[in-house]
Amino acid sequence: MYYCKRCVLPNTKPGLKIDNEGICSACRAVELKKTIDWSERSAKLHKICDGIRGKNKNGYDCLVPVSGGKDSIMQVYTMSQKYNLNVLAVNVVAHVQTVEGIENLNSMVENLGVDLITISVRPSTHKRIRKMALIKVGNPNYAEHRVVFAAVARSAYFYKIPLVVWGEDIGVEFGGNIDKDSLEDGDAKELINNDLFREIEFDSLISDASLNDELLFYKPPELNEIKNANIKSIYLGYYQWWDGIKHYKIAKTFGFKGRKSGPLPGNYLNYDNIDEKLCEVHLWLKFLKLGFWRPTDHTCYNIWNGYMNRPEAVEIVNSLQYDFPAYIEEFLEFHQISEDEFFRVAEGFRNKEIFVKKSNKWRLRNELT
Repeated sequence: MYYCKRCVLPNTKPGLKIDNEGICSACRAVELKKTIDWSERSAKLHKICDGIRGKNKNGYDCLVPVSGGKDSIMQVYTMSQKYNLNVLAVNVVAHVQTVEGIENLNSMVENLGVDLITISVRPSTHKRIRKMALIKVGNPNYAEHRVVFAAVARSAYFYKIPLVVWGEDIGVEFGGNIDKDSLEDGDAKELINNDLFREIEFDSLISDASLNDELLFYKPPELNEIKNANIKSIYLGYYQWWDGIKHYKIAKTFGFKGRKSGPLPGNYLNYDNIDEKLCEVHLWLKFLKLGFWRPTDHTCYNIWNGYMNRPEAVEIVNSLQYDFPAYIEEFLEFHQISEDEFFRVAEGFRNKEIFVKKSNKWRLRNELT
């Protein structure tokens, strides 16, 4: 395990490449972003919007998936006010919501004046799929990601909304595997096949369960159905520089608030992914498998956007990465799993190639320096 010399990402990140100069593909992507004519990209999006505005008989020009987080609030603001589209916001309800998440979603609707529909899949099915993903691949939020992408596509298809606006392409922004169409024109039609689902195909994940009549919102319409309905999905990050801190400042003007009690264990920021509680344990499992989680993610965002240097990031990561995540009690209760069983499952995913026990505590063999 070794690290990028410019940011703090390790080579264990799936899809990440570190070149012979010691610089990772995410940092190289930042270099490329600096050469892009962003005004030209914005003009392209204006042209797309001008071609669809007011032409949908159902009234909505654009669908924006929202969690109530800073980025989705910025997306709604951008499409409704900068590009002057009639936006339908779609929220797939988190099953263990935070107070801040509920309040921020309500503030978005009130202060940006858009319609919102919410989708809440049946808890019994969702719990089963999350638990299967936890036990089989150590990725319980696989279920969340699957239902968000599929349910949003279902909503666009149902309402025949011509444009779906996602946030950033995680492969481009964070150094993962990149879809050619996304890189060339911001096309997000292959979103449901991105790195979040790399470990297992959905049908293989649920093969042991009888769930066929419960999966409408886990399976998107076929691509030919989307194409025939003239629905286009894009990444907004292709058309404007993706900067979470700027998004935070924009979202605050529309009522967004960070976590009242400050950053959670392992977190550097108090306003990132604060809408639900189950994600913290999910990302800690990433630490066991890949050797990095929240503090690396947070500090890399800051390095890439010029708010932090690498020595500062190294100090922060080393001070936070061995924290145990918050909301473990809620996680155990939701999945109906005992603490002993959870740790037995979790330790089965610990990567012994990158971890070693020191003084009876697990530590990375190669610490970040």
